[in-house]
Amino acid sequence: MVLVGGWLALYCRAAILIALLISATALLMTGFVRRSIRRFHPTMYIFLVSGCIMPTFARADEFPEVDKLPARAEMPDPLVMLDGTRVTTVEQWNERRKPELKALFQHYMYGEMPPAPQITSGVWRTDRDCLGGKATMKQVKIAFGPPDCPTIDLVLFVPNHRERNRAPPVVLGLNFAGNHTVLDDQRIALPQGWLPNGPGVENNRATDAGRGKGATSWEVEHLIDRGFALATFYYGDVAPDHSGFADGVFPFFRKPGQTEHGPTDWGAIAAWAWGLERAVDYLVTDHDVDRKRIVIFGHSRNGKAAILAGAFDERIAVVIPHQAGCGGSGPSRSKNPKAESVTRINQSFPHWFDAPFKEFGGQEEKLPFDQNCLVALCAPRPVLFTCGEQDQWANPSGQLEVLKAADPVYRLFGVEGIPADAAAEDGKRIGNRLGYYIRDAKHMTDRAYWDVFLDFADAAFRVKK
Repeated sequence: MVLVGGWLALYCRAAILIALLISATALLMTGFVRRSIRRFHPTMYIFLVSGCIMPTFARADEFPEVDKLPARAEMPDPLVMLDGTRVTTVEQWNERRKPELKALFQHYMYGEMPPAPQITSGVWRTDRDCLGGKATMKQVKIAFGPPDCPTIDLVLFVPNHRERNRAPPVVLGLNFAGNHTVLDDQRIALPQGWLPNGPGVENNRATDAGRGKGATSWEVEHLIDRGFALATFYYGDVAPDHSGFADGVFPFFRKPGQTEHGPTDWGAIAAWAWGLERAVDYLVTDHDVDRKRIVIFGHSRNGKAAILAGAFDERIAVVIPHQAGCGGSGPSRSKNPKAESVTRINQSFPHWFDAPFKEFGGQEEKLPFDQNCLVALCAPRPVLFTCGEQDQWANPSGQLEVLKAADPVYRLFGVEGIPADAAAEDGKRIGNRLGYYIRDAKHMTDRAYWDVFLDFADAAFRVKK
């Protein structure tokens, strides 16, 4: 009887413990906490929602080594999970495949991004007579770390004339050389951090000589005339674009006890994307812009950051990476001999990605994803790839194939992405929620491209209405 009673007591205690665990898991999987875990701790979320279905890869540090991954010549199907399970419902996608892909991208490519911190922001200057009275210009300081941590200096241009008295949509993007380069206005503050030497930069510091140097790439007045606000900041505010991780935000967001940059810690592309999300944190609080109509834009390496931010942050309504190429909108499994490769990009820019991604150079077929899966993470939101025929380094033909390979996820959501037989047409946008545009142009941005960007965003917002 003592033995039976002992086992019975043990059984009761175990049953109570299991019940408590189930209740705790159910609590975690509800409401705000559930969304927070899914967004900022995707590997933990996989463990919680998958239970015994995926115990092997519950944590990122348990993902297979690169040489243990199977080879796939084609871009992986975004609707097939790492364990071979096919995703057939939107719920499966949101609950299992999306967090799995976020964990995979961070582990094998971009590096692990820290959770979103609490930001503090303040508008330190407002000029309502910008562009001859067409716009109000705000300069905003965004802080998100210890006192010595770098901050973001955002400049925001808002149309003074509003259609139907409604807050305008806003385009958010990183600039390459400082806010003062996007518009020649003496009131725009110069960046205080490191810049690569070049026109308007001396001893790695910005000078007044750089004012307006990038104006034709941003077309601020044209955006205002079309009813869009524009928010931008210098990408080096978050992480300077040079090798190493001693500068920028990196030292301020290490794991407890960590003193050096780890192999799967975030690279510069992830840091810039993370910085864009901190700008979104501010924009959703500014009543002068429409928080539901945020367009993320970026050119070249900043386009890589833009699509990563768009994939990880659902507050972004429209995603437009322009000529973003390898590591962004171009496939890692490239069939274009003129395009940048995984090997080359990691040799030229070792600080952009994490250590595991470098191992895929020459064996890209082992990647458990490709950039079609990054586009799929944006579903069902609109995504536009824009290319230049002379910019083969960015792989225009491969970018179209990336969109086509992401289309099944858009179909899962019941919306049209881009047809499998879609063919590029010079000077004409093709596709639906997944758009593609190419024209005879080099690696550049101008007003004609901006009209393509804004037309796509306008069409997307009309559909949502």
